[in-house]
Order: sequence, then structure tokens, then C-alpha cells
Amino acid sequence: MYRILCSDLDGTLLSTKSDVSDYAIKQIGRIKNKTRIILVSARMPSGMYYIQESLGITNQPIICYNGALVLSENKVLNSVCIPIHIVKNLLSLCNGLQADLGLYHSNEWYVPQTSVRVEKEIKYTKSTPTIEKTTVTIAKWEEQEVGAHKIMLMCSKESADILMPMLEKKFKEQLNLYRSNDTLIEIAPIAVSKLSAIKLLMDKNETLEDIIAFGDNYNDIEMLENVGCGVAVENARTEVKKISKHITSKNTEDGVARFIEEHLVI
Repeated sequence: MYRILCSDLDGTLLSTKSDVSDYAIKQIGRIKNKTRIILVSARMPSGMYYIQESLGITNQPIICYNGALVLSENKVLNSVCIPIHIVKNLLSLCNGLQADLGLYHSNEWYVPQTSVRVEKEIKYTKSTPTIEKTTVTIAKWEEQEVGAHKIMLMCSKESADILMPMLEKKFKEQLNLYRSNDTLIEIAPIAVSKLSAIKLLMDKNETLEDIIAFGDNYNDIEMLENVGCGVAVENARTEVKKISKHITSKNTEDGVARFIEEHLVI
């Protein structure tokens, strides 16, 4: 039996765009007293808390923003931000292009205007942004001396095609850049990852071999490669499936819960 189970949410544990299924609740409920269940996501805290509640694991830590913020019952265990001067530079690069900056710090989310993308995010993560000019948010953060745990560039495909190579050239040493689809570029501090956050939460007597992890996307690769048992869902990227020890059913077919039922015996 593994001592820790780590799972990505979107496209992995969640069988719909926003909720965990009764089947998953049942299977995690069966093992949660013997195995620590840690949710690992690019989401903000409020987009994870309700899932923790559904699973009955609010006593466990959560890894938010791909590892940039680690919380345990509202206590900050680790926090790494993108410095404000880099946020300003990113805004300058987007000038004249169809690209809005979604700015995240702690449990706050700021967007300059609503859009189809923003409305989808509200619906799927059950979180609500503050709508204000990006320059206003930056000025406020500068005064508070805080940075961004995550930046989401919401672009047109054409703008994303222009921005991605520019960002990689200018910021590859400072930022983790991840194009999650044709119109979205997610940006995180380079010093953190899902794996670095998991290591932070391990007890002295635990090793990576004691961990089973589930994922579907590029930002899950390092985690799945290094734990004792990395499991990809069937809908995962080809590259993710190649490096995983096992492949389970699609997220929409409750792949994580199926694997738990079939392989994790108490």
C-alpha cells in the first residue's frame, strides 16, 4: 500500500469539468485512513477546497498553482511568486496583442475584463475573479510587495503563436511556461514544480517510492516519472503516457477511481 496518493484534478481525478464523482469519493474514502491523499493542481485554493470537502480530506495539505503555493488547513507551508517587475514586463510584451493577463496571488484572482474564457474558469473552478485594470492590480501588488503565484495569458491563437516563442526566448531562465491549449499560456515561477512541492510534504521516513501519482498533462511528467508509481489516464498527452508505469481509463470514465479499486488493497 502506498503511503501517499497525489492526484492532478482537471482531466485526471475530475470526471466532469468541475466535480469529483460519487465513485471516486467512495474509493478515496476506502483508503484515506491508511494513505494520505494530496491534491496537486494548477488551480487556486478556492478551486480545490470544495473538492477536498467532497472527498473528506480537508485535514490534508493541498498543492496549488503547480507547486507555487502549498497550504495546510489555511496555513502557508511554501509560497514562491513571480516578481512584480517580471509581471510588468509580461504586460508590456502583450501590448498591442489580443492577450489578457489573469493574475493570481494566494486566494485572489484578477482579470481586466470578463470573457468566454473567464466565464468558463468561473464555472469549472467555482471561483470568482476581481475585475480591474491589470495596471491597477500591478500597482496594488507593488505597494503590498507581493508577486504572482500564477499568470494565465488568455490570448487568441494568433497572439499565443506570437507570444510563446518571445516568452521562451526572454524568460526561459526565470519562468515555467506552459501552453495548455491554442489560446492559453500558463506561467509559473521556475523554482517550483508539482514534484518539488510533494517533496516538501514528505515525512522524514517517507521516500518517493512510497508515492502513487495520477496525471494527464505536461506539467505532470516530472511528478509521474519520479514517484514509485506514476499512472496516466487514457486521455493524457502521448508524452505523459510514455513515461508512466501504468495507464488507466479516461478521466470521464473515472480512471483514477478504477485504478484505486483494482490495485490499492488495504
